[in-house]
Amino acid sequence: MSEKQKICFVVMGFGKKTDYESGRLLDLDATYEAIIQPSVEANGYRCIRANEILHSGVIDVKMYEMLLRADLVVADISTGNVNAVYELGVRHALRPYSTIVMKEKLGKLHFDLDHTATFMYEHLGEDIGNREAKRAQTELSKLIEAVSSDPKPDSPVYTYIPFLKQPTFTDDEFEEVLTDAEEAQEHFSSLLSEAEDAAGASQHSKAASKFRSLLEMRPDNPYLRQQTALHTYKSKHPSEPLALMRALHLLESLEPEKSNDPETLGLTGAIHKRLWQHNQDRATLDQSIQFYEKGFELRGDYYNGENAATCLEIRSALQEEKDEALYDRMTATKIRNAILESLLITIASDDFDERADKHWIYATLANCSYALGKTADAEVYEAHFFELLSADWQKETYLEGKQKVIDFYNNSISGSTVDA
Repeated sequence: MSEKQKICFVVMGFGKKTDYESGRLLDLDATYEAIIQPSVEANGYRCIRANEILHSGVIDVKMYEMLLRADLVVADISTGNVNAVYELGVRHALRPYSTIVMKEKLGKLHFDLDHTATFMYEHLGEDIGNREAKRAQTELSKLIEAVSSDPKPDSPVYTYIPFLKQPTFTDDEFEEVLTDAEEAQEHFSSLLSEAEDAAGASQHSKAASKFRSLLEMRPDNPYLRQQTALHTYKSKHPSEPLALMRALHLLESLEPEKSNDPETLGLTGAIHKRLWQHNQDRATLDQSIQFYEKGFELRGDYYNGENAATCLEIRSALQEEKDEALYDRMTATKIRNAILESLLITIASDDFDERADKHWIYATLANCSYALGKTADAEVYEAHFFELLSADWQKETYLEGKQKVIDFYNNSISGSTVDA
């Protein structure tokens, strides 16, 4: 690698993070891999991504040096990432130019950047569609070229205090800092890929172990904690009840009772639902419904909504009071109709085929349709879901949910009690 090659330091989060304003889950790795890295490297820069990798929650000397010395900084502040926003501010204080701010277009700016140009791109579901990735990559590459060939002040600090002088720093140990950052990035990214590959192959024990190792490196990262909990309970090791309790313990620091994160709420609801299957304690089922309903009511999250409806139907069969049972059934029907209405609009959109979560959308449409007695529609959606399957556990999860809704529908028609 040439010592004279220019350095681009990328400030952003990693993995999948929830945008709390919209409740959407954004895959920031997709942003980096599909848009930022190819745009940066196409302009001849050495691309280093180190936010949340180089340091562990505390900005340190190496990070300050990178923010000062990098020829270009690209800062993605999507989801209001605190580290990214702070580091952007440090960069603006240290360098008058060559800083690009970008974010997902539906997200909210959590501080005043009206006077600063911000590059926008769009996520579809968790991921970025191919067309949008190509468009954004092309436009960002042009912007980098323009910034590189004719640098102009883009820092509000130097814009409004024009007599301010930029600090200087020696070249000593800077190359070592770059090498350390690249090695840390490579190690972390490699371990993350191994974890996600194991998850995709339904190797839950292996995935849980890999995510746990990543969590030890970044104990304050919600995505890693959620994934560790997910694959811990799905591993059923050494027994399912114990795995469920371990997963619940992992989520404690995310404070599910106070959380507005659909992922945290959905996971906690799922764990309580499975615990109820073992202990048959009504209070455990009630807790599951509480978490699922909150996730649906706050963000309209279809996963939480469908599971809330299923659990409400199960509880309706346990109610001693007829009015309470009727209320649960009516609430479940109302939720499912709302999900159907929302998701039918989604699948009719022009960019639906590019969504990464379209298989789960079809699964949810199928389950809702089965539960509402719309069998013909359900079979069509189910066929689409099976066509898009990427892991065995996805099929198992779907079939488990499908059986519950079919059993409930059949028993409600015959007037018998559901075998929960």
